[in-house]
Amino acid sequence: MDVTLTPDGGVRIADDGPGIPVEPTGDPHEPDLEALLTRLSPGPAPVGRLDLGRGWAGIGPCVANALSARLTAEVHRAGVRWTRAYERGVAVTPLTEEGEASGTGTVLTLWPDAEIFTTTAYSFDTLADRFRELAFLYRPLEITLTDRRHPGETRSLRFRSTGGARDLVAFLDRQGLPPGGPDVIAVEREDARMSGTLEVALRWRDTGEARIRGYANSHPTPHGTHVQGLRDGLAAAVTAYARERRLPAEASPDLDADRITDRITDRTTDRITDRITDGTTDRIADRIADRLAEGLTAVVSVKMDGPAFEGAIRDRLGNTPVRACVAEAVRDRLGAWLAEHPERAAALVARALQG
Repeated sequence: MDVTLTPDGGVRIADDGPGIPVEPTGDPHEPDLEALLTRLSPGPAPVGRLDLGRGWAGIGPCVANALSARLTAEVHRAGVRWTRAYERGVAVTPLTEEGEASGTGTVLTLWPDAEIFTTTAYSFDTLADRFRELAFLYRPLEITLTDRRHPGETRSLRFRSTGGARDLVAFLDRQGLPPGGPDVIAVEREDARMSGTLEVALRWRDTGEARIRGYANSHPTPHGTHVQGLRDGLAAAVTAYARERRLPAEASPDLDADRITDRITDRTTDRITDRITDGTTDRIADRIADRLAEGLTAVVSVKMDGPAFEGAIRDRLGNTPVRACVAEAVRDRLGAWLAEHPERAAALVARALQG
């Protein structure tokens, strides 16, 4: 994807996909160009784990078109180049065949409506932050952002990641750790119980506040079952490590490693959900997770075929099975890491057991 801020105040978005269909498809989940740019669906469309274009509400670009003084669409599909222009969401030219096209893809160029927005200037830095984040979350994706608004001062950044969440953790820690700092602990897996995939990466710094980022289908979700699953997995792994090595439980009167580990690590999804929501155990596990969060940088990203977003701004993931799946993955991977790094494991256990 190439995004260009143009000298006349517009933004041009070009991709190398198959090109948006220009004729009605008869499939409400694969709208043609006119439907995509001018009509709201009656409800959120089904969202797949690799969907990026329609966002968490399934709205699509029709809202961007309605809020634009002008928008032009160019589609390269089946060897033909098609164009159409809109003003404030209404087509002002017919769909026109412009000749042959090399390759496939869609190009949308839009200019925000100055009668709606108090400012129509795009923030290069804000766009760069979001595109960088998307490149970390979707490794096949490559995004180039170019600013041509100032003659002779073209600025361009390219975003692509091969390490995913692991690279995002390293990026977040780029100013907080010396070169050659501790490695990132990471796990990826697909889990049929949540109808999707999960990716978790984490690392502890010596000090500092927690930096925990949650994403569901690339949508920032700082709250929800995926983030709680991360916390559950941290508590389960550390308490299990302490139990196996018979570390002194009396250092923390609240810590009952058998109860916490057994409740969180039961492998049956329904039972694990019931067990980790037990009030007393939940409070103890949360207390341990809070202690372990000090100096923690973590990213938990899930991609699902049917994410359930909750809250007024849809910043909470509600899919219940996700909590158990993430907790189990984190517990297994962190548990293995603790066994391989006994000195650092002892420090984490001491932190978890502190009064």
